[in-house]
Amino acid sequence: MSITARQFLELLRRSNLLTDAELKKGLQACKDSNDGKIPNSPEQIADFLVAENIITIWHREKLLNRKYKGFFLGKYKLLGHIGAGGMSSVYLAEHTLMRRLRAIKVLPRDRVDDSSYLERFHREAQATAALDHPNIVRAYDVDNQGQTHYLVMEYVPGRDLMTIVKEDGPLDYLQAAKYIYESALGLQHAHDASMVHRDVKPANLLVDEQDAIKILDMGLALMDEDHSDLAGLTDKHNEKVLGTADYLAPEQALNSHEIDGRADVYGLGCTLYYLLTGRPPFPEGTLAQRIAQHQSTIPPDIRITRPDCPEVLGSICFKMLQKNPDHRFQSAMEVAGELEAWLQLQGVDMTPAKPDVVQLPARPDKGQSTESVVQAMHAAVAVANQGAIANVQSSIQLVGEYSAVTGNSQVVSDSSVGIGSSRISLGNEIGGQAFQSTSRSLLDTKTSGVWSANGRNWKMAAIVLAGLLLLAGLLVVVVMLTSETENATPDPQSVLLRIEHIVSSGFLESGC
Repeated sequence: MSITARQFLELLRRSNLLTDAELKKGLQACKDSNDGKIPNSPEQIADFLVAENIITIWHREKLLNRKYKGFFLGKYKLLGHIGAGGMSSVYLAEHTLMRRLRAIKVLPRDRVDDSSYLERFHREAQATAALDHPNIVRAYDVDNQGQTHYLVMEYVPGRDLMTIVKEDGPLDYLQAAKYIYESALGLQHAHDASMVHRDVKPANLLVDEQDAIKILDMGLALMDEDHSDLAGLTDKHNEKVLGTADYLAPEQALNSHEIDGRADVYGLGCTLYYLLTGRPPFPEGTLAQRIAQHQSTIPPDIRITRPDCPEVLGSICFKMLQKNPDHRFQSAMEVAGELEAWLQLQGVDMTPAKPDVVQLPARPDKGQSTESVVQAMHAAVAVANQGAIANVQSSIQLVGEYSAVTGNSQVVSDSSVGIGSSRISLGNEIGGQAFQSTSRSLLDTKTSGVWSANGRNWKMAAIVLAGLLLLAGLLVVVVMLTSETENATPDPQSVLLRIEHIVSSGFLESGC
């Protein structure tokens, strides 16, 4: 049954997707684009709102089908349906206040009445939320709205490995090895927390916008494992199990409750096989036949369908696919170690991403108060002072190491030598707060040995160094002040007052 434009707008209003002000603004924009009239076609109105990012395509389809409820879960507005498994649905959502995107996994309502199922769901969700690894999708919250129970997760834009291979074909072998390496690192983090994924497969490995792996459903696969024994394979669960059977470890099919992390290693090996060949190890046959092949059949050599696959990589994959868990790699970390070593031999840079570079404050704009210049000078001198102290400490450490080699105990008589009570103090007021940096003592005048005999020389050297830093800082201030435009040129007397304030505020304290 068709829907009118008026009915569409009423459903949109009742959906609460937009405030009255937002709806009014959107309709006005729609009128302006249509010669001052609201279109008679609800599809045309909906298409305009989608094009303007006022509603989503998913909202459009629901509203045009007269469905206006169920767009909200707690603090989240659902934006679209992005995935489904045999036992759950996943939605893209936005926090109504923070505007952050999240993925929300909703449990089926027909399982809500099972108290043991819900208890296990909450337990697994709590354990998953405790995981913190760059290669694991984070879980943030678990909640319910009436009979709808859901898990709030990190949203990862990108494609899963199954989709990538289906759309683009088998991967370059270096790229495939890198993805499996990152997956192994994430799995090891979970295994260290006594968690086994149980459903490692290409569809559960996402590739984000930085080309890094994110493991999905960590810890929640157990929720779908009631049917993992052969006796529990019902028609209701066939779709779910058919997808999993291609990557199911032999021991997991027999007794899913007695497995350990080596079952995940097997699933990861099947995934590597798929990435290299475009097919799982045993793609043919019924469900029972495929599970039986995992129990006893050796998979075809990867190089039959992928001649360019290096022998070492094929051997790593073959070891991951051993039927007996004792004959596989005994941990995901072992897999990661083998792949890392091999990738390095291939010239792949395995260095972690560098941290962001900290930007220094920009020079003041013309006409800007010079107070910020003085503050920046104070901070710069403090950093330089700390650097000088660090250099002296480094020198002492080198001398100590040298004495340990040469056996000269007179060079450094104590590992905590210092320079008495001397300190370099920055006691100037910065923004109303005293900024003080007291150095660690460098030499102890009470300590016997060479350092004790020349303690006063070291004191004088520290004082001279601090004085030079002070003069350099004052020079920076004068240069900055004189380089400003005429409109921003301060009174010369005020410049002198500032310099006198710096000098008179106890910038140097010799401690003699």
